[in-house]
Amino acid sequence: MLDEDKMLDEDNKDNNNKEDNKDNIASKGSNKSFVRNRENFTCINCGKQIEGNGYTDHCPYCLFSVHVDVNPGDRKEKCHGVMKPIKVYTERNNFIIYYECQKCGLKKRVKAASSDNREALFSLF
Repeated sequence: MLDEDKMLDEDNKDNNNKEDNKDNIASKGSNKSFVRNRENFTCINCGKQIEGNGYTDHCPYCLFSVHVDVNPGDRKEKCHGVMKPIKVYTERNNFIIYYECQKCGLKKRVKAASSDNREALFSLF
């Protein structure tokens, strides 16, 4: 397990008491089934209009997202909190964005897209 994965798991454990925590962990290797949804959206942070491609899960300009999925693409999460990018690191030549939900405290990481604003990514190192 990578140090970032350990930190993600520990951060999520600290967010809620043990009874509530089972619903608040986004960990690598969980049983996920991807559902591709091509959806356009307005960024909740910067207000830009984003054209989704079915894999778009955050604004490519400011990197903010919304907590809408239980499993990638399913849109079943009821929280709908703002997912703030809090840091970026590299893993196997990819940028990984580390998020924290401003409403429920869930922390997760996603691979940056090639279209993501490089200045925004570098500002989070």
